Amino acid sequence: MRGYFAVGVLEISKSRNMGALMRTAHAFGAAYTFSIGSEVTRQQVRQADTSKAELHLPYFDFASLDDMTRPRGMELVGVELTDDAIELPSFHHPLRAAYILGPEKGSLTPDVLEACDHVLKIPTKFCVNVALAAGIVLYDRHLQHGAYPPRPVRPGGPSEGRAAHVHGGRFSRTGKFS
Repeated sequence: MRGYFAVGVLEISKSRNMGALMRTAHAFGAAYTFSIGSEVTRQQVRQADTSKAELHLPYFDFASLDDMTRPRGMELVGVELTDDAIELPSFHHPLRAAYILGPEKGSLTPDVLEACDHVLKIPTKFCVNVALAAGIVLYDRHLQHGAYPPRPVRPGGPSEGRAAHVHGGRFSRTGKFS
């Protein structure tokens, strides 16, 4: 998969949701997970996450949005049901993205939405569980950046496999090869 990403939640209050989100992030190859203003402790998350994702990828617990740090060039992508959000099937995922989802009992705050480079929404009739929403977004990212062959027009699988990786030729800035 091309690029890298992180996924996190604002003010999460249920350890099982954070555990499920961490497991999902781990399964899809996240660089790290994070929370902002979390109401759950690391110990509660460890007990809820059956994949032990924290042993395999970093988990950052930021006190506030102002405390949040991320690598330079990483775009913040909010996932929220707002009228002006981009629908997920039409969204082009940045190569370097930090996805932030709203809490179970509310929405992303206006200051978080303002800080986002992009806001996307999953086109559903009503909101879904935060960990499920993360899984849908990460699956869509995986399809987009995973170098899969196009879907066929007819039902069933693709008629061609993934394209073979092409290695570049030899390169030297000086024009000399040793």
